Amino acid sequence: MPEEAVPAGDVSRRVGVEVIRARGVDVDKLIKMLVANAAAEFASTYYYYTILRMNLAGHEDYKEICEDARLEDRAHWELIVPRIYELGGSLPNDLRVFHDQAGCAAAKLPDPPTAANILTLLLESERCAIRSWSAICDMTFGKDPRTYDLAARILNEEIEHEAWFIELLAWERDKKSIPSGHFRRGEPGEAPYSKNRQLYNP
Repeated sequence: MPEEAVPAGDVSRRVGVEVIRARGVDVDKLIKMLVANAAAEFASTYYYYTILRMNLAGHEDYKEICEDARLEDRAHWELIVPRIYELGGSLPNDLRVFHDQAGCAAAKLPDPPTAANILTLLLESERCAIRSWSAICDMTFGKDPRTYDLAARILNEEIEHEAWFIELLAWERDKKSIPSGHFRRGEPGEAPYSKNRQLYNP
């Protein structure tokens, strides 16, 4: 039977943290990475995707796909934040500090705000997200099943998002058809992996 390292009734330590630390996870580093990714999903991505979507005037098809990505990134934020607290971490109390910790650059509205320029920003934002969530999957695989599961769900959707924006940018900029396999979600933001009616709580 595993040794009980946390005394009965002790609320200053967490067995869920002790176990993954014993398996080799640098919990402090993991928390820092998760906070950076949460900041990217919410402060950098969701906020700026809202602005970018508003400026895709005349491209209702692009706006709809951008809306799916925007709302799914909000779902990613909601999925991962509880895990930060479960690990004993927390979010910064200052939104500016939180924003500045983001693991991906803010996708500011380009000048000029053409559809091709906006789609380029969206594509590169998704690529940064893929790299960031892949790093967390690599760090937690076989050691921290809960964080790995949450990160893998998010990564699945980020990979889909990249494919969507490759398809749109290739057509808008180069008139090349590179299908992504995009399909309409049940409702906007009904993320198939990170959160939907069947899988609401993380």
